[in-house]
Amino acid sequence: MFSRPKIMGILNVTPDSFSDGGRYETVEAATRQAIALIEAGADILDIGGESTRPGATQIAIEEEIRRTVPVIMAIREATKDFDEEPLISIDTRKPDVAEAAILSGADIWNDVSALGFDLRSPAMAADLGCPVILMHAQGTPEMMQDNPNYTDPVSDILDWLTQRVEAVCEAGVERAAITLDPGIGFGKRQEDNLAIFRHLERFKALGFPILMGASRKSFIGKIDGSNADDRIGGSIAAALWSAQAGADILRVHDVVETVQAVRVWEAMANG
Repeated sequence: MFSRPKIMGILNVTPDSFSDGGRYETVEAATRQAIALIEAGADILDIGGESTRPGATQIAIEEEIRRTVPVIMAIREATKDFDEEPLISIDTRKPDVAEAAILSGADIWNDVSALGFDLRSPAMAADLGCPVILMHAQGTPEMMQDNPNYTDPVSDILDWLTQRVEAVCEAGVERAAITLDPGIGFGKRQEDNLAIFRHLERFKALGFPILMGASRKSFIGKIDGSNADDRIGGSIAAALWSAQAGADILRVHDVVETVQAVRVWEAMANG
């Protein structure tokens, strides 16, 4: 029986994200896009104020808060009369940004460093009591694609994620609050990315919900030569493969197309 994953719609309020940088820098534009994503079927809105694409540089805490918190507050105001308010995640490595976002109305902390960027992060997550998404990355965004190296990519990533789970639980985060993300494209060679897809059942065996974020990423372009804006087909292929393998959340740019593809797949699978 096929179980439909939740769809996380990406909303980057940054000037330099790899695909949609600069499109939603104002509060008004970001709020309109948030409503459009909800109407298209997004279950979660992922708000990011700092690009973590390969080669991206770190920005100041204050600037990241300035970009994200007003958008979160505006979305909460715009959706307060909805039958069901959307879940909002804050995509940040920084505990101060996460705290400001959660206190302003975000629900989930999505951290590409698995709460490892700042030593205060695990304790902050425990204090906030919010769900957390722990993603694997080898290295920092500035240098992660310079020379990624693994003995056995799937086993190495599984071991690393297991260690991060134990570390954050020791700080007081509840195991039931944790979702894991293998980190497609974050310190990964092409063969590493493809190995994650082929062996996704091993990540599911850890016993946590799994998020897959493959939307428009460069591994697609390495297959067919496409640029970021021409990877919808590849992104849907990755989403459907992940869903069939048991992914619980799909983080995507193209919500309309992904929701339709998943619904059709579900109907065919379940009759």
